[in-house]
Order: sequence, then C-alpha cells, then structure tokens
Amino acid sequence: MNSSYRLKKWGFLFLVPFIFLNCGGGGDSSSQKTSSNAPTDRVDNNDEFEQEEYRGLVFYKQNIPSSNYTLKQLSNTSFNALSDAKKLQVADKILSTFFFSYPLETLQSKIKSGDFIDMIRASLKEDKTDKGELENHIVDKDIFQQTDYNEQVAVDILTRFYAMKELDSYFVKNWVSYILTQTIMFSPAYELDSTHTPNIARVYNRIVRMLEVDSGMRYIAYVHMSSEDNWRRFRSPEDNGREMLEIFTLDMDDSHVPLAGKALQNWKLDRDHDTLVVSLNENRTPIKLFNTTIYNGDDFYREMAKSDAFTKGVTTRLVHFFFPNSTSIKQNSIVNSIVKSNPETWEDILLQIVFSEEYLLKSSRGKSAEELFFPLSKKFNFKHRMSTFHDFKRSLEKMHQASMKYKLGKLQRVPLDTLSFAYYHKYIREEMLLRISNSSKIDDYNAWDRQGWSQDFISNGKFNFDEYDGVKSLESLINYLFQSMISRNAKSSEMALFKNHMLRNKSETNTTKILDDRFNLTTRRDDLEDEKKRRESRKVNIAVIVLDYISRLSETYTLKEVK
Repeated sequence: MNSSYRLKKWGFLFLVPFIFLNCGGGGDSSSQKTSSNAPTDRVDNNDEFEQEEYRGLVFYKQNIPSSNYTLKQLSNTSFNALSDAKKLQVADKILSTFFFSYPLETLQSKIKSGDFIDMIRASLKEDKTDKGELENHIVDKDIFQQTDYNEQVAVDILTRFYAMKELDSYFVKNWVSYILTQTIMFSPAYELDSTHTPNIARVYNRIVRMLEVDSGMRYIAYVHMSSEDNWRRFRSPEDNGREMLEIFTLDMDDSHVPLAGKALQNWKLDRDHDTLVVSLNENRTPIKLFNTTIYNGDDFYREMAKSDAFTKGVTTRLVHFFFPNSTSIKQNSIVNSIVKSNPETWEDILLQIVFSEEYLLKSSRGKSAEELFFPLSKKFNFKHRMSTFHDFKRSLEKMHQASMKYKLGKLQRVPLDTLSFAYYHKYIREEMLLRISNSSKIDDYNAWDRQGWSQDFISNGKFNFDEYDGVKSLESLINYLFQSMISRNAKSSEMALFKNHMLRNKSETNTTKILDDRFNLTTRRDDLEDEKKRRESRKVNIAVIVLDYISRLSETYTLKEVK
C-alpha cells in the first residue's frame, strides 16, 4: 500500500485533527513563521514511508530490522545452546508475554527445529488471520454473550485474544494496542464519570487501525493526545498540559505547566456530553517549549511528539512496565540501549524488549492474568461458554487488574495485595485448571459444563502411555502436565508426593506398589468400551489432582529468570 493510497483511505479519519485545529485556531500569520512550524523539505520520494508528514511530524514509519536493535537480542545460536529445560522455559516466556502458546508437543517440535527465535519473529510479520471471519465470530451472539452492560467492547477485546488462532501480524498489532492501553499513556480510563464505554473502542481500535497502515509511534501519540478521548481523562488546559508533559516526556518542571496551559487555553471539555471544544481564542504570543517556538495546542502536541524527550519518555514507560523488579540503574541502562536504536514505531520498542537477553534470561516478574489465562487456553484447548469473557473481565476487576479502566493505567501488572491475588488464584484454579469440558456439550454454548479444558489435552498420544506399565505411565503423565503448565518436570519430592497418594501395596503381605483403582489408567475390563471409559476417567482424576497442585505453585504465576 503506497503512501498516497494511505492518505486517501485513512486521511479523513486521522487528518481531521490537523484541519480542524488549524482552521479553528485562526490567529495572525506569525504563528506560521517559526522554523518549527514551517513545512519541511520532502525527503527521498522513493521511500514510501517518508513521503507524508505534517510540519515535520512523519505519518508513516517502517519497523526497523531486528539487526538494528541496540539492546542485545537472544539469537537462535544462544537459544540453541541452552539446555532442553531452559529452552522450553524461554520459549514459554516469549509466548506467554504475547498472550499465546502452543500445545506441548507442538512447542517442542518448534524448538527442535533449531530456528525457534527467528521462526517466531517471522510469524509476527505474516498475515494469516481472516479478519472478517474473526471479527464476525467475536460478535456472534449465539457463541459469545453480547450485552449492553459490563463494557461489552472491553469484553470483545479480551475475546479476540482467545479467538485468534495464529501468532501473526494482526495478533501482534492487537497485543501492542492492548499493552499501550494498559499504561498511563493510552488508558481509556472508563472508571471516570467523564469517560464512556465507546472511548474504550475508540482508543484501542484507533491504535490497531493506525498500526495496520504503518503509522509511526509519534503520529499515533499525537492523534491520541489531541483526541476527545484523552481530554475526557485530563479535562482542563493546565491539567492536560501537565499530564502530557509528565506522561510522554517525563517533564516534571512545574514552570512548564503554565506555558502548556497557555498553548491550550482555547481547549476545553464541554460539560454538554463531555465534548471536546477548541474555540477560536487561541494564544498568539510565542512560547518556548521543546527547544522550539510554539503557539497553540496543535503546536504543543505536535512538537512534543517530535522531541527527543518523547522517545526517551515512552521508552522509559514501557521498560518500567516490563522490568518492574529491576533496579533503576538497570532500567536506565535498558532505556538508553533502546533509544540508541532510534525507535520510530511501538514495535521497535516492544519487540526489542521481548526478544532481548535482558528480558528472556535475566529478568523475573509476576505474570499478568492475561499472560496466564490466554496461554493456558491455547495449551489445553480450553472451551468457553457464552459468558466466559464477561466473567473473566469481572474477575480482572476483582483482582484490581481491569483492562483499560484506570485513569493512570495499571500501576502494577499483577495483583499484589493478598485479596487481589486470592481472586487471581481462585479464577485460574476453579475456572480453568479444575474444569473439564464435557465433549457432549460442545455445541451448547449456554451449558455450564462446556467450559473447561478439552480431554484431548491428556490423550494417550500426548505422553508415554504404556498399557503394560501403569506406574511408568503415571510418571509420564505427571511430567507431561508439569512441562505443559510450568515448563519443567516434577521434582523427585513432588513425584513421590503423587505416587504416595496414587499407589498402594499389592496386598498386606506384598509391598509391591500398584496403582490405586481411582488412578489406574491401565485398568482392564472384558468390555473394551467400558475399559476405555474407565481409563479416561482415571486419567482425569490424576490430571485434576496434579493441576490443583500446580495451581498453588508460585512459578505458575511467574515469568522466571533463566539461571
């Protein structure tokens, strides 16, 4: 898609702020005479990503190649040099960060290819999703509950991550948008009286759509800052100016606040339906900010987005989001490394973080609920019922981890207080790990027992099943569940715990251990159908106990450092 086509197709949507603000601003010609506001010279017309700009604010930017990243990346060579256990852990860490995963056997196959890192990187550039089919599926009222309450548009966003089957370019653009809207930079803040449910969709969808036409991070931020959605969060000239300075450039200088307020003096959120109004009485005297001269609100947002301080500020916000437990010295070092690569898109920053050695090998932090829920759903083919994602959204609110709700974004990515974490554990344990989908209800989305993991998750082909050695089969099943859930085998003490519970002496006089009948997955019956049914029920009994145990391990909720 060339730049002129982008402007023709998307220009009305995204350039309205430019036209409106410039026409509405009025003022004398002096506001057009500064070097910062003069049209800049065109650059090489052969580069479609550099052809369109607005007073130096470039609209479109291509992602820089990973070879240009300056934060050290984990290579295939380094990944392949790890032990098998560590490779599985790192692979799971990458995928969980993206709210994704694969069944264990699929993931192990991808790792064994020797090209795992580059394979995942390449997948993020591929377009495999049928977007029309996906989006129609999400709003199908016969499959997913559609309501006029509980912020349905936020539920749709959560549903999409479950419904997307491919980790591709569309998935990662939605992931980027989701990450940004969890932060103080882009939170729709639907908890406020001045914000409304449509603001969730407006902010989130706008980022996705702009990413789809290769909009740069500065342009996306400029459009957001000057939007009614942002003004519903920070509602007066000085409040909005102060917050934009602090949020996007980390400028805490109080002397700059009156200057920002003066530039924005004709902007206000009108009480009539909380509508943004930009009146004609704009400032006409020069203001020194961002090492240039500005006059009005449009100048303020544009020159902020163009500044070096913007790049440093947004990179810092995202580094703190992904490295909350690192020291300030380490965080600053990571920020400086990323800034050296001259990032111009959100993916330039976010993908540089996720694939870095610093993140994958050296950092440790708690998993967000989304980083656990969505990967689990892919690992064991989780089946939803109509209200599943409404329930998940409500549970996120109980965890104080609601999506896009808070004025200042999620200050912490995981529930930290005791009650919030209790809700987190309760949801994962009771609504996911201990619920088995009833295959006979697969077409009944209203059925309570449709929700749960599919029994094909523990089919005999997934582990080393030996019908002549029940104990060996039990050990293999336990290790399979551990590897699937937390990327390691059961420890010897854990294996002993399960075997002590699931084995019994053959007789009072014979101390040979055999499987207790409740856990005998190699039980035999003359009736083969009855035998199969009993074996499957025994496997479920084993899996439920093991998964219940795993639900109580701290590592289930942690993206660990690889030591």
